[in-house]
Amino acid sequence: MSATPELCAREILDVTPTIIQALRVQMRAQRKHELSVPQFRTLAFLNRYPGSSLSAAAEHIGLTLPTMSVLVDGLVQRGLVDRLPDPDDRRRVLLSLTTEGRQQHESALDGTAAWLVEVLAPLGAADRSAVLRAFEVLRPLFAVTAPAVAPVTTLSSEGRG
Repeated sequence: MSATPELCAREILDVTPTIIQALRVQMRAQRKHELSVPQFRTLAFLNRYPGSSLSAAAEHIGLTLPTMSVLVDGLVQRGLVDRLPDPDDRRRVLLSLTTEGRQQHESALDGTAAWLVEVLAPLGAADRSAVLRAFEVLRPLFAVTAPAVAPVTTLSSEGRG
């Protein structure tokens, strides 16, 4: 069977939801962090793009602005996210992780990564190399440009809970 673009597209559409569902199940099983998948994804987004706007986070996560606002309110109340005024536009807020937020994100990431190690362990070296190569090829095709963010120097949350 020829590896046509159509066949590749169908395989991605078939396999990706299965992988995502398995990751969700695993993250729910690790409830020690009490993070929902959207909360974890928000922490991951803000870890990658500190100083992002609420709108950028909502767009990335796929939530409406009001829903993302409620989600972020909860993360702020838990001390995981800082909401700071944009120095260039007082009507906007910029979001960044607190030290605790970074620690929670890292801990949840580590737990899920450990589970993935167990899942992938039975694969032989050639299959693991094929998985890595597939992601090397796919990553730039699906890369999303970074949202507009404020300079990180204005968002230091060191010393905050």
